[in-house]
Amino acid sequence: MRVGYYQYEPEFGAVAKNLDAVRARLEQAEADVIVLPELFASGYQFVSSEEAQCLSEPVPDGPTTRMLVELAQRRRMHLVAGLPEQTGSKLYNSAVVVGPSGFLGCYRKSHLFFEETLWFTPGDSGFQVWDIGPAKIGVMICFDWYYPEAARTLALMGAEIICHPSNLVLPNCPDSMPVRCLENRVFAITSNRIGTETRDGKDPLTFIGHSEVVNPQGAILHRAPRDREELALVDIDPADARNKSLTPYNDLLRDRRPNLYRK
Repeated sequence: MRVGYYQYEPEFGAVAKNLDAVRARLEQAEADVIVLPELFASGYQFVSSEEAQCLSEPVPDGPTTRMLVELAQRRRMHLVAGLPEQTGSKLYNSAVVVGPSGFLGCYRKSHLFFEETLWFTPGDSGFQVWDIGPAKIGVMICFDWYYPEAARTLALMGAEIICHPSNLVLPNCPDSMPVRCLENRVFAITSNRIGTETRDGKDPLTFIGHSEVVNPQGAILHRAPRDREELALVDIDPADARNKSLTPYNDLLRDRRPNLYRK
């Protein structure tokens, strides 16, 4: 499989402009899976509930998901991308999964970070895995990485690739994802953004870049620079994530002792 990410700097609130920029950049990409950042078309630093509501969309009928479906079908690829989702009176920090067959599903972020707790409802979708043919993919969003249960749950559900849309500002994630991959024997694609947002006198948020693709042995196959746009694609064999054998006597998942892990 050929998989990767698109790291770039969206303009806050300019959804149509950002969608056009992403479409143009991916138009010539040849890939099986590409991951886009968290809230990739809306921007991140909301200043009010009204603003968050204005920029949120229904899934799958909103303009962002429709554009992604059209692009995925025309380019014969799968896309995983973050967006603010509106359903009824609730807003979620979500990621959609689309492919050549159309809309596949939506994951709602389980662990909200910082001011996200002011605008969004904690996700209620639960962790999910989609079989896209050559691999099974799971999704978690940004701060979910801080909770090892997220990646472990996806691995137990059969995910071979964890797709990880992000807007990272904390410095630790890029060096922690190799541990998540090693302890679960999975691939991970973290797609972060770059740039700084500072709105209405708030403290600036500077996004750290360093998007990356990591293999099941915890090796970083490719990492983006901190402050530059990058579309990166690497070739992987998802079968590498199916072998959970550590030694002739140890199997990563078989040897778990869940009866001992209770608080």
